[in-house]
Amino acid sequence: MIDHAIAELTPLIGVRHACAATGRAPASYYRAHPKQVGRQDVSPTIPEAGPADTSARESTQPRALSNAERARVLEVLNSQRFADMAPAQVYATLLDEGVYLCSESTMYRILREKNQTGDRRRQATHPPKVKPELVADQPNSVWSWDITKLHGPAKWTYYYLYVILDIYSRYVVGWMIASRESKTLAERLIAETIREQNIGGDQLTLHADRGSSMTSKPVALLLADLGVTRSHSRPHVSNDNPFSESQFKTMKYRPDFPGRFDSIEAARLHGKEFFDWYNFEHRHSGIGLHTAADVHYGRATEVRRRRGIVLDAAYAAHPERFVRNPPEPPALPTTTWINKPPAEEENPTP
Repeated sequence: MIDHAIAELTPLIGVRHACAATGRAPASYYRAHPKQVGRQDVSPTIPEAGPADTSARESTQPRALSNAERARVLEVLNSQRFADMAPAQVYATLLDEGVYLCSESTMYRILREKNQTGDRRRQATHPPKVKPELVADQPNSVWSWDITKLHGPAKWTYYYLYVILDIYSRYVVGWMIASRESKTLAERLIAETIREQNIGGDQLTLHADRGSSMTSKPVALLLADLGVTRSHSRPHVSNDNPFSESQFKTMKYRPDFPGRFDSIEAARLHGKEFFDWYNFEHRHSGIGLHTAADVHYGRATEVRRRRGIVLDAAYAAHPERFVRNPPEPPALPTTTWINKPPAEEENPTP
């Protein structure tokens, strides 16, 4: 009889409260009715007053992308053209083509929701260094150069990639792949690059590490004859040449970079394809997501103006999607440093 009453009350107040109302121990009831364990054991509850459901509120935000728009963004990010590119690169490339889908941060958010962000290369951090201290405020004022090894077809065979880079524009002004590291070849490449870029006397500083080719007498004499200032990293401090190191890292972490090259001709062909991409297609985060060529040859201001037109149109169409301020294209830095001094040393008190 009591169990029958509990069975009738259970749908209304739950097993535990029904047992309490009838004086029956819950454990005894469960032993007699084992199928009830785990079923109908929670009393119906009245929702407590509290903050509104934020997920529901957020899902109806007027500035949010529609499901169709989000699907379109994901489709573009996963397309063959953009699958190997970071959202920042996709954002800048589309912007230059007059297309605005969403902000860069929204692209990251959509990828994160789909667990498609992937691993990001860990960036090394180093304590600030004070020497050498070089600053560039325009192209062709400070160049950085270095040599790296490329694996040949067999073990212990290498080709040598020489690269000269403008630190302000990130433009590779000269490069060469040779079968050996040679101070004579280095001298020739530097001379040809200076001539091609129309460098005048006392205009340029050339920075490098302390490798044998970099500190060689032929290179030193050439630079002295041309009025080019020499600068070298401190011994055993690789971060004194960060722009060359970063460029080599970009090259070797590209998806199409081979582990080995079958021949020096294959290495040179790959080099040409890479440096064409690096100079004319890759949007560099350090220069306002511009291409190196646009910055080096003075086209970045016009590119930024056109980007602004695209963003202004996007803001006019959906101002509710830009909460803080109207969007602006990334600005081009006014100066680029190798080992920028601390603020207190840069602006000493009188």
